[in-house]
Amino acid sequence: MASRFGKLWAWRVLLGLGLVALFAGHAAQWYRLPLLPRLESMLYDLRVRALAPQTLDERIVVVDIDEKSLLEKDRGGEGRWPWPRDRLARLVTLLLEQQASLVAVDLILSEKDQSSGLAVLEALAKDELKADAQFKQALEKWRPRLSFDQLFAQSMQAGPVVLGFAFHNGMAAVDTRLPEGVAAADWGLSALRAQSYPGYTGMLPEFADAAAGAGHLNPLVDEDGVRRRVPLLIEHQGRYYPALSLAVLQAFTGVSELGLSRSTYGSNAEPRVESISVGPIEIPVDDALNALVPFRGAQGSFPYYSALDVLQGRLPADALKNRIVLIGTSASGLADLVATPFGVSFPGVEVHANLISGMLDARVLHRPAYTQGLELLTVLLLGCLLVFGGLWRKARYTIGVGVLALAALLATSSALLWQEQLLLPLATPLACLLSLFAYQMAYGFFVQSRGMRQISDLFGYYVPPELVEKMAENPGAFTMVPLQRDLTVLFADVRGFTSISEGLSPHDLSDLINTYLTAMSEVIREANQGTLDKYIGDAVMAFWGAPVEDPRHAQNAVRAALGMQAQARRLSQQFLEKGWPELRIGIGLNSGPMRVGDMGSKIRRAYTVMGDAVNLGARLEGLTKHYGVGILIGEETQKRLPGWACREVDRVRVKGKNRPVAIFEPLGPDAELPETLAAELAQWQQVLLAYRAQDWGAAQLLLASLQVLQPLSELYALYAKRIAHFQAHPPMAQWDGATNHESK
Repeated sequence: MASRFGKLWAWRVLLGLGLVALFAGHAAQWYRLPLLPRLESMLYDLRVRALAPQTLDERIVVVDIDEKSLLEKDRGGEGRWPWPRDRLARLVTLLLEQQASLVAVDLILSEKDQSSGLAVLEALAKDELKADAQFKQALEKWRPRLSFDQLFAQSMQAGPVVLGFAFHNGMAAVDTRLPEGVAAADWGLSALRAQSYPGYTGMLPEFADAAAGAGHLNPLVDEDGVRRRVPLLIEHQGRYYPALSLAVLQAFTGVSELGLSRSTYGSNAEPRVESISVGPIEIPVDDALNALVPFRGAQGSFPYYSALDVLQGRLPADALKNRIVLIGTSASGLADLVATPFGVSFPGVEVHANLISGMLDARVLHRPAYTQGLELLTVLLLGCLLVFGGLWRKARYTIGVGVLALAALLATSSALLWQEQLLLPLATPLACLLSLFAYQMAYGFFVQSRGMRQISDLFGYYVPPELVEKMAENPGAFTMVPLQRDLTVLFADVRGFTSISEGLSPHDLSDLINTYLTAMSEVIREANQGTLDKYIGDAVMAFWGAPVEDPRHAQNAVRAALGMQAQARRLSQQFLEKGWPELRIGIGLNSGPMRVGDMGSKIRRAYTVMGDAVNLGARLEGLTKHYGVGILIGEETQKRLPGWACREVDRVRVKGKNRPVAIFEPLGPDAELPETLAAELAQWQQVLLAYRAQDWGAAQLLLASLQVLQPLSELYALYAKRIAHFQAHPPMAQWDGATNHESK
């Protein structure tokens, strides 16, 4: 059986380690487990929402082309989109006049404005009205006011303005231009790992010349459609171009050059970029140069002003002074509402605002290259902890290990996130822990419950249920194969059972013996954790110390014997009330090395004990009637009862033994012994000393005073008779004070 359970435990460990290996392979990026990236995103969103300061950042202002700004003129708005370029020029001019530090336009201005009618007038001047000098003169006069693109370019001369452009997989837009970009060689690298696009939609050349900077507006959308990151640099034809938010930071700080911080983690030939710097500001990025957006909170974490209010002069005084102003839109028709961890209708312009704010405050979360190795190490450590911790036998220990591991994982990741802005991967270790916990609990329920049933089938008859449960926690440690162990055995028998049975009807006798055996068995098993061996007619045999080891087996066995005597007295009273004979029992106990296990024949076997110590225990039970005591224990049992008061009854030489052994009557713990009984016990010891010294007179005198105290004591009467005999017939010279019981 031990080998069978050993195999079960081995399979449990192997299957658990298999689960750990499964998640470790994902952490090592050898393959992808389908649900884990989605879980990682969900956990990231939860942490971002918990980390968000939920405060208003007044350094950055959003000028919103909102729904009311797009109302028709006769309804108080500025008309439908797209607006004439002169209206945008006026908007920028008004923003800069209100002392905005910088204006960023979250729009792509790649097409020439045709709304002024200048192109029509120029066509007329070349065709139908080419001979009309007055018309040409007027056209030249109107041209500055009708060249809306020039007006917009001129508006940018009043202060720093950053424009947007976009990359795509199509052809490059004609007549548009990109900013200069940066070559990898400028950073001393041959190439950088970044998103790359073959085509672009840039800015009109006059805008590119007038702008203080420009950045791409390309989103980075995760598999679930949520924007959590922004590609800070995008590659196009060997050059790298910043995102709008990064370009704003460059223009705001006046630092045009970008720095790269690299690490040589891993075995890749090309170092990984860990962060991009703008002057002293470090922005952590992932291995593809994407930055996590440090959201401040839900929509509205920055002051919003309607573009209509700006154009119509309704802004509060100093509302824009020394602010970074982002022109964007929240109007649903302009399709710039995106999904973020804070909602599915989040203005895209506020994504830029959050990233700019986070870069200024150094709140951008970072996930360095070593976090991959840390994730793998966490999976292995916590996984193995739960695999081997789950081998503890009680389910509450497995639960405790799982809870502690989970708490340690969450506490560590949370502390690093809050204190260091270090984002550790959480989904894989968490999924590994939860999977292992579910596996361990399922194993414990299905497999260990089977082990408990098997243990119960084997030992349930012998030992109490609580010991069966304890054994089932580690079934491999228990076996019925015979082995040598230090134990205490108990034999109990009903005195005068033959006469009792003759005086009762078969029905009453059956009722009496069933009641008696049940009561004695409950005292042995339930109350004192003993192993019930067998019933031999009216006799009961039990032992302590197996199959579950018990260092206090002698004390528990003696307590059981005292309890059985107390129970016998209660039963005797009940029996007398029914008209049955009085019940008296004798109990013998002995301790020592015994052979315990499944023993017997091919026809019938039993879990029992054998050995000389067992035989002595059986003979002591038979001697209880001779000495008139309810319980007798051997000297080996008495040695195992520290702090107990035991009355030495005699030294006996039983059948098959040449060496006499002392036998005792246990009275109880010293602390519970009445003073009168303690004094009686001390005087009895003096009687035995005088008796063994053959000082018959002194022994007789001491014993007489004890008989006055206990006139019904059969033990005192026995010794009085012996002393009188030896006074008349002195023993032989080689007499050692022991009594021979060869027939017992």
